[in-house]
Amino acid sequence: MKLSKNLTLSEAVKSITAERLGIDNTPNDQEINNLKSIAENIFQPMRDHFGVPIGISSGFRCKKLNTAIGGSKTSQHMSGNALDIDADMYGKITNKQIFDYIRDNLDFDQLIWEFGNDENPSWVHVSYKHNDKNRKRVLKAYRLNGETRYKVI
Repeated sequence: MKLSKNLTLSEAVKSITAERLGIDNTPNDQEINNLKSIAENIFQPMRDHFGVPIGISSGFRCKKLNTAIGGSKTSQHMSGNALDIDADMYGKITNKQIFDYIRDNLDFDQLIWEFGNDENPSWVHVSYKHNDKNRKRVLKAYRLNGETRYKVI
């Protein structure tokens, strides 16, 4: 099933951890609708702009999978409203370019520069809510004493 021209449902739910642990990571109809919305409003405009393949390192996560990977208890991945994007998977563009494009051109709820360094994040987390007001919250994730922290940027 296609969520947008260049993103399939199987790409948005794929998880090596789910496969390894035998977790059924199948979204329900509402979660699929949320995935379609983020695909159409975030992923596809970005993909069309850059014109190169863009990797999704994490999309939908059922509660059991989210717990297994140590995700936030309030993760928007569990509702199908978030994608972790890793442009470096294909080496055509950088995660910083993805981050800057989303921040400067698209409506989003949260945009997070995930770790990495000051030049390039390790990946980009973005969320989008089609039935609610998006906050346009821009954050940077970092580790302090082994814990993940966020600062507004």
